[in-house]
Amino acid sequence: MRGSPRPSLVQTGAPDLRAPTAHRQGSLPGSSVGREPSRAAPPRVGSVSALVEVRSNVRVQGPHDARPMVFAHGYGCDQNMWRFVEPAFRADHRTVLFDHLGAGGSDLGAYDAERHASLDGYADDVVDILEDLDLRDAVFVGHSVSATIGALVAGRAPGRVGALVMIGPSPRYVDDPATGYVGGFSEEDVQGLLEALDGNYLGWATAMAPVIMGNPDRPALGAELTESFCRTDPEIQKRFARATFLADNRADLDRVAVPTLILQCAEDIIAPPVVGAYVHDRIPGSTLVQLRATGHCPNLSAPDETIGAIRLFLGGQ
Repeated sequence: MRGSPRPSLVQTGAPDLRAPTAHRQGSLPGSSVGREPSRAAPPRVGSVSALVEVRSNVRVQGPHDARPMVFAHGYGCDQNMWRFVEPAFRADHRTVLFDHLGAGGSDLGAYDAERHASLDGYADDVVDILEDLDLRDAVFVGHSVSATIGALVAGRAPGRVGALVMIGPSPRYVDDPATGYVGGFSEEDVQGLLEALDGNYLGWATAMAPVIMGNPDRPALGAELTESFCRTDPEIQKRFARATFLADNRADLDRVAVPTLILQCAEDIIAPPVVGAYVHDRIPGSTLVQLRATGHCPNLSAPDETIGAIRLFLGGQ
């Protein structure tokens, strides 16, 4: 993994990444971030409560009595990133799409700075969705940081998650020399990343999204990820970055007790192959599949291969 240089997530060549930038139109003013959501009993709207539906922008499709399948997007993205994958399962599964707080059509006013200071808060949001919809034996498909969130959800909502699909997972991004763990980034790397985000989130996003996406011969993919990064709320995403890149969820992998598929891409600067192998080794009975896809977002760059790997995994259960 260390044999060849990897692109930096800080020194990207973008002009003045640490310069201040204005918030995008529609972003939260400082006084509204962290506003406590209402706890009043919500009215029901179909099979999902209004509170959860609006808070997480939940979308449910497919047969009501089919096995549930929940799709969770990664950092800087929203449920739109599943548009090439989710429809392939809609005929045979009750599919559930949602947005993490601060992304897509989520309710920005429901963001709680204390609750969402760690990945546990995001996992609690997902548990709320599972319980609200009374989902059982669901297939949880998590991309990037949501793969780790899925592991947390599986541990705290037994019976509601029956299988995990982890796409580009990483339980800890920072190397741990004391244990020999390789996450792909030094502490200096991550601190530089967080400083760049604090200084100019939009500048960092514009420079780095194409690098994270990979596939430089297909620039439209990088442009789409850039647009996704730039339409999320920057203040919330800065906090989400800290919750993501400073997390250490290695111990949570040992507690995963459901069938698990790990999809590993080539040339992934966020979750290199050594990390996928580590996750596979730590989750008992898990299946590791090395995709031909490159970059960090095979749900966009290689949806057919991604769909095929998931179908093969589900067919073996």
